[in-house]
Amino acid sequence: MKKPDHFYKRIAMSAIGVIICGVSVGMFKHASLGVDPFQSLMSGLDAVIPISFGTLYVLVNLVLLLFALLLDRRKIGLATLINLFLLGYIAQFSQGVCARLLPEPSLPVRLGLLSVAIVIMCLASAFYFTANLGVSTYDAVALIWSEKQTRIPFPICRIITDLVCVVAGVALCVLAGFTLGQIFGEVGIGTIITAFFMGPLIELFNKTVARPFLYGRKNRE
Repeated sequence: MKKPDHFYKRIAMSAIGVIICGVSVGMFKHASLGVDPFQSLMSGLDAVIPISFGTLYVLVNLVLLLFALLLDRRKIGLATLINLFLLGYIAQFSQGVCARLLPEPSLPVRLGLLSVAIVIMCLASAFYFTANLGVSTYDAVALIWSEKQTRIPFPICRIITDLVCVVAGVALCVLAGFTLGQIFGEVGIGTIITAFFMGPLIELFNKTVARPFLYGRKNRE
């Protein structure tokens, strides 16, 4: 007997997952303890390219979209389009809200904000991965790599791509003339944590939350 498709639930999971990812990026930025690896690359590019962050995010992701289309079109779907056109602007809005609610956060508040951002970003990523209606263009890179190179599991592929983004982000920030304090605001403890643990955390949430939510605990895959 064919399992139900849960199409409408998958649409909801994709949309909510991408929106929450955008919110988490804004929280990362306001915490100023280091953004996630891809956003560290985006911050470096933002420092050297004089256009709005939201527009820059769309342009960079269009380049990554071409990569995904050439190698595995199955990774492109509704969630990809939502991520491509909305996540950068959602992040801008989220950061603005955080700035209004917490104009001068103390270090403990910033650490709390960072912790929440890491958890909800990994949970949200697991939701739209499991929904299987497309992933972000950046997420597609590690997923395609892990599937093409079957000996390398996804968490390891994700750690490698994250580290590449961190190194490139730091190099661009240095090129833009950032001070050491500014660089640590973009590439700090939050970046290190997500670079090494985001892949494993996403996989954990896939198994324990997202798949049971979609299929039920008895029928999860």
